[in-house]
Amino acid sequence: MTDLYVALAVAAIALAASVISIEIGVSIAIVEIIGGVLAANLFHLHSVSWLDFLASFGSIVLTFLAGAEVDVDLLKANLGSSVLIGCVSSLAPFAAALLLARFALGWSWHAAEICGIALSTTSLAVVYAVLVETGLNQQRLGKLLMAATFVTDVATVTLLSVLFVKPTPWIFAFVGVSVLLIAALPRLATWFFRRYGDRVVEPEMKLIFVLLLGLMVLGKLSLSQAVLPAFILGLASSRLYQRHHKERQRLRVVAFALLTPAFFIRSGMNVSLGALWANIGLLGAFFGVKVAAKLAGVFPLARRYVGEGATYFTLLMSTGLTFGTISSLYGYQAGIIDATQFSLLVATVVASAVIPTLIAQRWFDPRRELSAEREGVSDSAASARAGEGGRSSV
Repeated sequence: MTDLYVALAVAAIALAASVISIEIGVSIAIVEIIGGVLAANLFHLHSVSWLDFLASFGSIVLTFLAGAEVDVDLLKANLGSSVLIGCVSSLAPFAAALLLARFALGWSWHAAEICGIALSTTSLAVVYAVLVETGLNQQRLGKLLMAATFVTDVATVTLLSVLFVKPTPWIFAFVGVSVLLIAALPRLATWFFRRYGDRVVEPEMKLIFVLLLGLMVLGKLSLSQAVLPAFILGLASSRLYQRHHKERQRLRVVAFALLTPAFFIRSGMNVSLGALWANIGLLGAFFGVKVAAKLAGVFPLARRYVGEGATYFTLLMSTGLTFGTISSLYGYQAGIIDATQFSLLVATVVASAVIPTLIAQRWFDPRRELSAEREGVSDSAASARAGEGGRSSV
């Protein structure tokens, strides 16, 4: 299949996903993932190098945008709760999945550790995409959710690094450049936006793309990932984008029109329905353990710190995609897990991106609950006014 046919197929899936998402009221991320699964398994659509690159770059740009959406003042005020929820969100499913793989299924210790890491994640890309579509990224719940998701992924990467990754000389360059960019970008971008901004050629957007691509190169050389530095870079730029909200909107348009479809459709194409059907019981066990551990660990904390919307918050914290796939791929390429184990883990990760999000939007959307509360208040007020009118007429 030529690159042109793949491009046409991906564009068609993205367009169909947009229409379906609007018609049924479900996040486009879910529809695009399902579209990728169906295209790969029913029509044998295979990825090509440019799609792999767009998907990788899309995850980095989405992560940067998620960081830029975070309210720094709110994050500081709720730092303790964000760290607590994020750590529990990572460690609870890690321990549960590791124990299942090691003692119930007989996997080796290292394979069980990869399993635990892959299922401990929360997908920042999925969470951010859903929150932007619903407008909850501007609400306290959404901002706390992104902060807690970031902490979860930090904990996941820390586990992977401590247990498996061997440091290379490039890691020092990667860390050094990341710290330098995070410290310098707010001032650099402020001058750059003032000097070159508001032009049709969009030099502001190109500056961000160059910096993110540079982080990706260093991350690859250091055998690490640029996702977390990209989030912190976005976080450091959040106040800048509050002043230049049009630039953030333009970057978001490019991301959701081109990069996001590539990322989610490509993720769905990783799933083999044949392999899943042959191991459907194991898939159900892994999915159940991941979601149950997230619910048991996160929900009580969400009830304490979030209140209304705690179920929605917890379900989105149960999603996984980027780091789950990365961890599974690392284990497979290193020979720690075999092809069947890899397929099971990736399928579980993709299922966790779709099913909890679908349930959250269908039955626990906090916007619907808030609307119902407002209607109840309005009805009560109307009844009270009617009663007062009746008493006055008497």
